[in-house]
Amino acid sequence: MKYKIDFIIGSLRSGGAERVVVNLANHLASKNHEIRIITFIDGDFYDLNPRINRIRFHKKRIIQQAIPRALFNLARFYKKKKNRPNVISSHIGLMGMATIPIAKLYKIKIIVSEHSNHLRFINNFSNRIVWDFLYPKVNAITILTRYDLEYFKQKNENVIVMENPCSFRPSKGLDKEKTILAVGNMNRYEEKGFDNLLKGLAKVLPENKEWKVKLVGGGDNGISTLKELVKDLKIEHFVTFTGFRNDVNFLMQKSEIFVLSSKYEGMPMALLEALSQEMACIAYDCVSGPSDIINSGENGILVENQNLDKLISNIVKVMKDDELRNNLGRNGFQNLKRYDISEVGDKWIKLIESI
Repeated sequence: MKYKIDFIIGSLRSGGAERVVVNLANHLASKNHEIRIITFIDGDFYDLNPRINRIRFHKKRIIQQAIPRALFNLARFYKKKKNRPNVISSHIGLMGMATIPIAKLYKIKIIVSEHSNHLRFINNFSNRIVWDFLYPKVNAITILTRYDLEYFKQKNENVIVMENPCSFRPSKGLDKEKTILAVGNMNRYEEKGFDNLLKGLAKVLPENKEWKVKLVGGGDNGISTLKELVKDLKIEHFVTFTGFRNDVNFLMQKSEIFVLSSKYEGMPMALLEALSQEMACIAYDCVSGPSDIINSGENGILVENQNLDKLISNIVKVMKDDELRNNLGRNGFQNLKRYDISEVGDKWIKLIESI
């Protein structure tokens, strides 16, 4: 059976959740499902399958805030029966304030998807309202790792661990450069740990002049702040800010080492993608995500969360040991099959069929 599926998210600006939505929507559209992506904030950073119907409720007019505007526009849009899908796929927690009441009003099946672990927002009043009072009313909740299973099972019985899909095709035998890569939204540099990473690297880069650092991701304010930090640390010669890039896979194919310095994650897309491109990956063992992907010492290295000295010492170890670096890169494909876009896409369709 072919389904009519509406993916609803705030925007398609740069970000892990946004990339997940695009990857999944593109895949399902290629399987001839009728796909729409609905957003409420400007910003289209990703290439979409031409079969996807793109709906933008971006005009602010009287209602300025995204969630109330989403509630108003979705109520008006779905009032016409011909506009109603088989299922709404709602992404990023607070969007549920709009999508869940509307789905219940018009008797549309709805799946809500969490893109981080629950500890990140557990003290946020708005998130707690959504989780405690709206999530019990949805048809299914998807989470990224088993770490969140017990918590969200208290909100709804139908909770599924749904892996993020890695859309990059695995690559082998690549000609790489001595580059350390970190990827993420630069406006969230503190939670991504980019500031501390740069401070740590500043101690070792002058002694390893053949190595360069690339920070990949959008966020003008964060980039400006981090550039000032790089200047203060006197490592301008070593560090490049690429801004948002659509060709992250190409950058990964050309780079030796990937570093995940985040304080917390859900299921880090960039780490999955780096492993698929034969990069030697080093990650903090933060609350959820990296330990689901990396078997430390085999297909990557896990470091005690936020222990900067250990992170930097492991980076230096991998920089100096060609054999170790190459082995980690070659072993990066371990455990990636379940993140293949086809596997995850099939799992989504089975979930939709079940509700």
